[in-house]
Amino acid sequence: MTIGMNPGQLRRRGLLTARQVAALTIAVALVLPLVWMVALSVREIGRPLPRQLEGIPRPAEIHWENYGEVFGLIDFARFAANSGLVVLIATPLTLVTASMAGFALAQISQRWRLRLTGLSLAALMIPITAVWLPRFVLYKEVGLIDNRLSLVVPAFTGTSPAFVLLFLWAFLRVPREVYEAARLDGAGAVRVWLGIAMPLARPTIVAVAVLAAVYYYSAFIEPLLYINSTDKMTLPLALNALLQLDRSNWPLLMAGTVMVTVPVMVLFALAQRVFLQQYRGSGWLGR
Repeated sequence: MTIGMNPGQLRRRGLLTARQVAALTIAVALVLPLVWMVALSVREIGRPLPRQLEGIPRPAEIHWENYGEVFGLIDFARFAANSGLVVLIATPLTLVTASMAGFALAQISQRWRLRLTGLSLAALMIPITAVWLPRFVLYKEVGLIDNRLSLVVPAFTGTSPAFVLLFLWAFLRVPREVYEAARLDGAGAVRVWLGIAMPLARPTIVAVAVLAAVYYYSAFIEPLLYINSTDKMTLPLALNALLQLDRSNWPLLMAGTVMVTVPVMVLFALAQRVFLQQYRGSGWLGR
């Protein structure tokens, strides 16, 4: 098969094979825990945790009713609705605020842009644990404790400096002449941002939307700190409640975990084509 191939072709073929092996290894490492989680979720209730990795049981030994038992033990549907509400509110807010901040940074002078970018990078280095107590005190003072609004307040500031920087890099890839031409046609800053910059940054929009949605969907500490009422709790707290009911009932715990994980997997599957465009070429892409 290698007869007639020059050294360059052989090197490229070897590199391709190495990449395929690496990709397969990573895929197996990621898929195996998911398969094991599903296998545990359909085991008979009360069976101990297996000592070794097991596959999906035979059809006669599968207990799909475990998923129904989860709904009987906790108000899973209400928790899911609360999580969905938070994601549906926080994700669009994050896109608006982060993109506006990124667009503003792209339009100012390079001197100030570098300074503010440095501050954003410094903010990323601050441990999230350092803001929990000040934020709790602030929320208590303004009456946001046990209020769903406390879970989406970070979205008003772009959620994370990383999202602002993603939009900044996307907007910087657009030639400045495009913005100048729009301004000469009478477009204001908002119109240029919404009508010119945003359509050219669609991969970035999808990437930030997915990351923000997963962030708010999987948040555990924030609801635990700020929410007291059971009817306002989110899915991560639902899993914690299920764990507190019976720490040894692994089939039910895994059934709940599967139901919480599936929406995230579906989201990534739907967005992967556009999401992967963000990483093609040399570095971050915005179009």
